[in-house]
Amino acid sequence: MPQQGLSRIAGLLIYGIVAAGCGVFGWSGLKGERGLAALAAAEAEEVRLTEKLAAVEAERVAAENRVRRLGTDYLDLDLLDERARSVLGLVRPDEVVIRPVAR
Repeated sequence: MPQQGLSRIAGLLIYGIVAAGCGVFGWSGLKGERGLAALAAAEAEEVRLTEKLAAVEAERVAAENRVRRLGTDYLDLDLLDERARSVLGLVRPDEVVIRPVAR
């Protein structure tokens, strides 16, 4: 009889350890550092970064276009005029300049 009680306690102890292990691994699989919640966050981050990459690439293409248009191989006079006016503050003698008043 004492042998049966001891084996029953050992069985319950093993069952408890296995159940606790399953609980720990289950929690880790859902909420852990590499679990499903982390996967969802990483996927959302991937979408955000992909959108940001597309915006930066569009900016780069626009900048490359402007640089090409101001290069020695192809000179866009309208763009050159625009940049000279903007950067240097140049105006033609026959133009009227209206500046906004700072408030």
